[in-house]
Amino acid sequence: MGDRFVVRPGEKIATDGRVVDGASAVDVSMLTGEPVPVEVAPGDEVFGATVNTSGRLVVEATKVGSETALAQITRLVEQAQGSKAPVQRLADRVSAVFVPAVVVVALGTLAGWLLLGGEADDAFTAAVAVLIIACPCALGLATPTAIMVGTGRGAQLGIVIKGGEVLEATRRVDAVVLDKTGTVTEGRMRLVDVVPTDGTDPGELLRLAGSAEDASEHPIARAVAAGARDRGAELVAPEAFESRAGLGVHATIDGRRVVVGRRDLFDGVPEALERAAVAAEAEGRTVVLAGWDGSVRGAFVVADTVKPTSKEAVEALHGLGLEVVMATGDQAAAARSVAGEVGVDRVVAGVLPGGKVDVVAGLQEGAGGWRWSVTA
Repeated sequence: MGDRFVVRPGEKIATDGRVVDGASAVDVSMLTGEPVPVEVAPGDEVFGATVNTSGRLVVEATKVGSETALAQITRLVEQAQGSKAPVQRLADRVSAVFVPAVVVVALGTLAGWLLLGGEADDAFTAAVAVLIIACPCALGLATPTAIMVGTGRGAQLGIVIKGGEVLEATRRVDAVVLDKTGTVTEGRMRLVDVVPTDGTDPGELLRLAGSAEDASEHPIARAVAAGARDRGAELVAPEAFESRAGLGVHATIDGRRVVVGRRDLFDGVPEALERAAVAAEAEGRTVVLAGWDGSVRGAFVVADTVKPTSKEAVEALHGLGLEVVMATGDQAAAARSVAGEVGVDRVVAGVLPGGKVDVVAGLQEGAGGWRWSVTA
């Protein structure tokens, strides 16, 4: 701890730490599932194994080895595999009596056959048959084997199971709490709409803005560039390029100074475009503006799209008689939009990870007037 290390664009952050120099966007999806990278600057916390997408960072290590967030998740899986479910403790108590009893019965069978004049081979066969059929070892091994297989397979699928008692308790579950990003949605940003200003050729808007964004490593920029290609735009390499962390990009394309990014990069936005942007943001989408020759020429709307299987999965959960709740750190508008599309029963938006724990606790306590809920 205390060492300082450089993280270049595209590299993974080596360990948990605090940014001391530089600004960038960090992809934390492997920990949180959120598709939009988190903008970081000096003083902000970063986590090991997350990916630096754009700027150069100097990070001071605050946690290393077993203390990092990723190590704690790994430890949870290991503890789950070593834990005992209540049914296993019962099996252990039964085994303490059952195993000696089976051995005594097998010995009694052996002695009985010999005393009644049976052949030694037949006596031993009968005694072994008692041991095999009773199989006392299976009683003690079945539950821990099932727990190890269940927690291991869950980890492969991205599911962290707290312990064996949790697996046993699933038969009593009456509600399921889902995260939004990366669970109900794809977890990747996609271009969903292009809004040109009056007099702007949509094809030219896609070509110039897409070419500028294609030179950036930011996930939103990649979504715009990929969307432009999908719509038939032929992208070109910029003659000059400059990325401004947290704001957008400047690029020279065909002699034009193209700007793509947040509103802060532009002096003014046409009223019609502003209304379209506000409407898109009200639905929880991200809006990127583009312009050249000193004027705003259009907007690109990007969003995290719903997985094609999410609605079917929610319907299957409803078929099991379960209430489906979505708890997310995203804004309420985006959460309600996604919830309405897939049929989620209740939505809790704008909550941090600690708040999600409170949501689960509230459900476990059976709070009828759940103060965090918003009907989808």
